[in-house]
Amino acid sequence: MQLAARMGLPIVSLINTPGAYPGIGAEERGQAGAIAENILGMFRLDVPILVIIIGEGGSGGALGIGVGDRVLMMEYAYYSVISPEGCAAILWKDGERTPDAASALKLTAPDLIELGVVDGVIEEPRGGAHRDRQAAIQNMRAVILEELRGLREIPREEILSRRLEKYRHLAALPGRFPESGAVSD
Repeated sequence: MQLAARMGLPIVSLINTPGAYPGIGAEERGQAGAIAENILGMFRLDVPILVIIIGEGGSGGALGIGVGDRVLMMEYAYYSVISPEGCAAILWKDGERTPDAASALKLTAPDLIELGVVDGVIEEPRGGAHRDRQAAIQNMRAVILEELRGLREIPREEILSRRLEKYRHLAALPGRFPESGAVSD
């Protein structure tokens, strides 16, 4: 990404990860620090960044490459700070509550558009991208080209301030996120 910035090239980040491994070994090897460093680094790049969640967008693995001027997701993808399984295990210590956790997490494209977390949704062929890969690729290609045209119009000296402003206000929007006690038995 730093090389792209030095060359003045836009960055397209495609996200498809269940997330960072939550084990002690990963933490001992500095996983959390690497994710944090990457997030901070993306805030410093003065070139357009387009992020697209193409499948699973889970946890720090996704967040670590998910800071963008425009964040889009495929129609049937999901994006969350934790998997529904992990959330159910933490909140209720019961894997059977995974559907409840998925609902509470608001991780689908319509939910995330409503919350203002993502900027747009890329339409998938009927039944999902895997049913017609060529159509899915064509849809994504058209959206990428359109988004990059728009992002390239932003003066390079403005790109950083706009990105920072976008994320600064993301969590501060009143009434956008459930109150802390919203998830309960």
